[in-house]
Formats: sequence, C-alpha cells, structure tokens
Amino acid sequence: MLSVVALTGAALGVAALGPARAAAATCAVTWTANSWNTGFTADVKVTNLGAAVSSWTLGWTFSGNQQVTSAWNATVTQSGATATAANVGWNGALGTGASASFGFQGTYSGTNPAPTAFRFNNVACGDDVTPSPSPSASSPSPSPSVSTPPPTPGGDGFETQTGTVPTGAWTVTSPDCSGAGTAAIDRTVAHSGTTSLRINGAAGYCNHVFARNTSLVGAVSKAWYVRYWVRHTTALPAAHVTAVALADANDGGRDLRFGGQNGALQFNRASDDATLPEQSPAGVALSRPLPVNTWNCVEFKVDGANGTIETWLNGASVPGLIEDGTPTHDIDSQWLNKTWRPALTDLKLGWESYGDGADTLWYDDVAVSAARNGC
Repeated sequence: MLSVVALTGAALGVAALGPARAAAATCAVTWTANSWNTGFTADVKVTNLGAAVSSWTLGWTFSGNQQVTSAWNATVTQSGATATAANVGWNGALGTGASASFGFQGTYSGTNPAPTAFRFNNVACGDDVTPSPSPSASSPSPSPSVSTPPPTPGGDGFETQTGTVPTGAWTVTSPDCSGAGTAAIDRTVAHSGTTSLRINGAAGYCNHVFARNTSLVGAVSKAWYVRYWVRHTTALPAAHVTAVALADANDGGRDLRFGGQNGALQFNRASDDATLPEQSPAGVALSRPLPVNTWNCVEFKVDGANGTIETWLNGASVPGLIEDGTPTHDIDSQWLNKTWRPALTDLKLGWESYGDGADTLWYDDVAVSAARNGC
C-alpha cells in the first residue's frame, strides 16, 4: 500500500503585543510510504521555509510500532516511537525554499499511518496534514516532480509471450558462462498486466543469466532513458552483482553494468572496472539500497554525446549515481579516468554474481526512449 502525505507547518510562538498574526512556517514535509505485509519504505522530502541553515534534523513520532532498519541520504536514529533524521555531509546546507530528500526502510505490524507532526531543527512544523489520494497497493505513484500516466502493459513484449521461456525480441543468454541461473516468463507476478520476466539468480561466479533485447535500445541514439520496474527478494549483497547490462560499441563491446556492491546500487564499467559511485564508505552512502519485496521504479539516463549519467529510484534522484562530467570526490573521479562516449546496442536484464549473492527478481514495464519515461 502506498500513501502520500503533505504537511506544511508553522513555528510555535505568539506576539507579545498587538493583534494575533500567523507565525512564519518553518518547513514543509512530503512523506511517501510504500507498505507491504510487515515492511515498508518511506521517501521523505523536507523543504526549509525559514532562514538558511548549514545543517538540519527532522524529527517525528510514529503512532504505531514502526521500527527503522536502514536509511539513505540521512542518518536516521530511533528511540522508542521517536525518530530523528540528520543530514549527511553533502545535503546539510538548505537555503530558504531549498529541499532535501532522504528515505528509509522499516518494519511494522497492524497499520502504518504517516506521522502527523514534524520538528525541523527542534522547532515544531505543525500538524495540518492533507493526505493525497492513495493509488493501488501494487504500484507506487510517481514522484511529484514527474507527472506521467501509468505504464501500458505490453510495451516491453512480456504480455505477448506465449511460452515459459522468453522468445521473440527477448533472448536468454549467458554472456560469460552459464550455471544455475534461469530466466522465465512469469504469469503469477506482475507490476501491470499479468506477465513479467522472472530471473532466478544464483550465487557464485559463473551463474550468469540474462534476457537480451536489441530492439528497445536500437530505436534510440545518443541519449538513452531506460526505465524498468523491478521486484526482488534479497537485499543487495556486499559482493559485486550486475542486474542490468548494456553493450557499448564504443568501448570494445564491453558492458555498461548496473547492479550493486556493498549493499547499494552502483554502475560498473566492464572495460576498466570503474564504479559509480566510488566504493568508499562516503561514496556508498550517496547511493541507495534497493528495497526488497516491493516493486521499485528504476530510471537512468546515459548520454552518449557527453558521457554523463543520471539515475532515479522511485522518482527521486540518487546523488551517488550521477556523473556530470566534473570530478566529484567519492562519486565519479574514478569514472572520469578515461574519456567515455558510449554507444549502447542492447539491453540485458538478469543476474550476474561475482561472489556471494543469490536473488530472485521480476522485471516489468520496461521502456527505453529519447526522453524520460517517468514512473
């Protein structure tokens, strides 16, 4: 179940003399929760409506038994029902009207109501909450910054598959070596429609398996916006894994790989093993884990003209997965060690483990275009 709550609050205080006046608002908060069974993720956007600050905290009190288990783009601590998010190094400075976004994963039982009051740098924001209409439980709504219609089933060809193994535009392949990994058409789990691509990814080197498509990428040139929905069952491991690979004709046919390492999403360039972000603790903290047991919308743009990359997870930009051409410590300094101007020729969805890490994944509503597809 996904819910979105927007809150705008005022600072506490009254005038000593004169007529009563509304106090100036201190912050606005947008809380987007995606719940399933006994777990949930929450994406939180806080906007500073007061004076500029060099650092910030956002506090709230859960009304249920929610427990935070992990977080990204902020340090989230909890004592009893009270939780506090503190900025990380790169997003502490907020001018008037500026916003910061962070997220976390947690557990609950019973119901998962959104908090009704927040505290920005220990000043109450207020308690006027306006819920947005709730979409269906199976599909997260778009980020407020991206307004797009829901995906149309069948655009990726999964709905037209007739067998149990991908055929037609999708070809099962094991680029390096094959093992226990398998790819199948699944008619029991889907993000939209009735059919998805299921990957049974095995642990250990040489269990590589992908479903390869050349028509989706081949219809675009120079700048590719890739969007797919993915649901998986096991958190990203510490070891390097690849879930999406795109062959690059300008890099000796080697793959641009998108997967994870150290528990967070990452890009990896097969030709020189460069990673985005760099695998320092600070670099990994600028990426995000991939929430499990729920559908996630993953988008990324690869620009062949200037070699840049931009990435979004569930509509929110991921700072550690942005390569803008200017070296940024802990993010893309390693990536920029060579000139890279990709020419992508295929899209492969699957699982490739280089050590530990098994996972079962479902892919659906895959799109590649010359403009952002949205979620």
